[in-house]
Amino acid sequence: MAEEFVTIEINDQPVQARKGAMLIEVADNNGISIPRFCYHKKLSIAANCRMCLVEMEKSWKPVPACATPVNAGMKFWTRSDKAKNAQKGIMEFLLINHPLDCPICDQGGECELQDVSVGYGSNKSQYAEIKRVVQDKDIGPLIETEMTRCIQCTRCVRFGDEIAGMREMGGVGRGDRLEIGTYIEKSLKSELSGNVIDLCPVGALTAKPSRYKARAWEMVAHDAIAPHDSVGSHLQVHTFRKEVVRAVPRENDAINECWISDRDRFSYQGIASADRITKPMLKRDGHWYEVSWQQALDATAEILRAADPARTGALASATSTVEELYLFQRLMRGLNIRNIDHRVRQTDFSDQSAAPLCPSLGMPIAQLEQQNAVFLICSNVRQEQPLLNHRIRKAALKGAAVMALNPRAFDFNYDVAQQAVAPADMLQALQAIANDPDNAVMATLKNAEHATVLLGNVAVQHPDFAALRGLAYTIAEQTGATFGYLAESANSVGAWVAGVVPHRLSAGRELKQAGVPVGEFLSENTRTFVLLNTELADFANPQQAMKALSAAENVIVIAPFADDTTRKYATVLLPGSTFAETSGTFINAAGQWQSFKGATVPPGEARPTWKVLRVLGNTAGVPEFDWVATEEIVAELHLELDGVEVCNNRYAGTVGRDAKSCVSTADGAFQRIGDVEMYRVDPLVRRAKALQAMIPPAAVQLNPQDAANMGVAAGDTLKVSQGAVTITLPAQLNAGIPAGCAGLQSGIEVSNVLGAAFGALQIAKAG
Repeated sequence: MAEEFVTIEINDQPVQARKGAMLIEVADNNGISIPRFCYHKKLSIAANCRMCLVEMEKSWKPVPACATPVNAGMKFWTRSDKAKNAQKGIMEFLLINHPLDCPICDQGGECELQDVSVGYGSNKSQYAEIKRVVQDKDIGPLIETEMTRCIQCTRCVRFGDEIAGMREMGGVGRGDRLEIGTYIEKSLKSELSGNVIDLCPVGALTAKPSRYKARAWEMVAHDAIAPHDSVGSHLQVHTFRKEVVRAVPRENDAINECWISDRDRFSYQGIASADRITKPMLKRDGHWYEVSWQQALDATAEILRAADPARTGALASATSTVEELYLFQRLMRGLNIRNIDHRVRQTDFSDQSAAPLCPSLGMPIAQLEQQNAVFLICSNVRQEQPLLNHRIRKAALKGAAVMALNPRAFDFNYDVAQQAVAPADMLQALQAIANDPDNAVMATLKNAEHATVLLGNVAVQHPDFAALRGLAYTIAEQTGATFGYLAESANSVGAWVAGVVPHRLSAGRELKQAGVPVGEFLSENTRTFVLLNTELADFANPQQAMKALSAAENVIVIAPFADDTTRKYATVLLPGSTFAETSGTFINAAGQWQSFKGATVPPGEARPTWKVLRVLGNTAGVPEFDWVATEEIVAELHLELDGVEVCNNRYAGTVGRDAKSCVSTADGAFQRIGDVEMYRVDPLVRRAKALQAMIPPAAVQLNPQDAANMGVAAGDTLKVSQGAVTITLPAQLNAGIPAGCAGLQSGIEVSNVLGAAFGALQIAKAG
């Protein structure tokens, strides 16, 4: 149904407006300024601050612009005497109890209350009584509170309820005794909680990690792209004296709207980690020595030229830029090294030749919220891609049916028909759905006007990934649904396009002599490894990776960080850059190419990683390795892609319906469910102290019935063994864990010594 437009007058000027739209929205669209505090275009209307009062024809009192729908012939005045007197009166009321601490407030210089008070406030107050004071609350390591400054706009309350899906904040008391806080003095747990910092119009809620680092007018803003998940959220990185001091969202309705996840907001802390490599280093006789760049590059080039290509493995993290990934594979292939991969958390590669050019979402990000039915397979989307989850939640609130098949019951912030089955039964459960046209999942997808089947990150880690993918694609084909992947990292799509896989060149071109995937060359037979931004915690099987890396003769690490574990197996350290210190490009889950510039320079003698790779290629004698800017690298890749259909998600495999599960189910062993903790997904976020403080204590999660059979109560200490390694952890009871399984996340420090995320665990009560 077409929208009806009407003509109204604002300040005696005729304006076209959508019938029923709120006056403040119409004014904003026409460049007419109306002050406000409680109104926000992405939140419901509260109309409780009254700062937007305006004069309306035939109304004896001013009306709130945020809560006044327009109709044909209506007339409003935003700067008449009646409107200005109302606004000035409201401003005085709001300032009655507000402290005069602007000089020490982190919001100073970008405070909506400051701005509005200058334009609409008085130069003196009639209030002479004692101001009230509100006790501050400790709501976690991310957000600092100064609740005496709060003006009760309730933006934070509405955000939690409407956007984050968790009503963590609320009001206690009435009238002038109303206080905003968390229930029972709890910390904020939402993965989007940091957005209340941007929403707060005063300095009541500010960023704890960047508190007192710099004033707003001293910082320089730089546009950037978030480097963690595949959404590619638009950021502004703020620097002070060439140091990154905070990150805030940049509005883009097609991608992240005006929100970012806490991971994207606070991970910048990791840039200044103590693990930062600031000088090239070589290991000699078991000791590390700082060397010049020329010495380091010469030594690295010599190692690569002398290495046996068949016994050399090159691994890159998909958090690297397209330019870095493209140069990496060109360098390796220029030296005849074919064992190249970025899929370090994947274990099943049996159908890789049938995979699409780049597994993608299959639709624009904004289109997710238009779906009528969504089927999630092995996906904890709320932790893995918080802003894609936000889009799915919007669809669910509009009536979409969201269904999920997972190895454990993940927490969603909307209604999901979720089936949790053990990893060994996952394939059988999906086969049952695919083979039954009358199944509720199949029927819902088929009857929906817009439906999608999405394969998640947990599926990629599963030993039966190929069969799961084949079945997921079959379900989508049979029901007419769109098939898509919830890509893991910021540049998972870009890694495929750039050719960082053993069986394809860049742009998906055919490779005559293919290498082997990471699962095959991650062995003691590989004598030389080259790691680009890849650490032990990134591997599907850290125990296997540590064994292989430790046995190698040479491990070349090109990365901004090197922890103690990395220094044990590495022989060369070449210091690179983080996302904030280099220009580059990420390709998000929807296939959008998003380029950015560096916000600052790498510390010490570290250099932008793409430059390190380019000079290394020249030193190693690789021909035609002469790019001088990242724009040239991207342009060359675009030329290679000319005429190639990217991100179509077509799957040419046949595996699926009759496949047998590869999950280990040894007698007496528990099936491990090792999904990756959201604040441990990549090297940068692992070093952000505030985010690490958000991770709950490590524990083994057991089904209550299994725990009862073992005589285990919550909190009891358990011995957990996988392979030759045993660790001790407390028990935690969780009814969402299927019987015979144990939840123990990957990526966390205590589990980095263990094996496969879906391997077999031996668990016994300690003592």
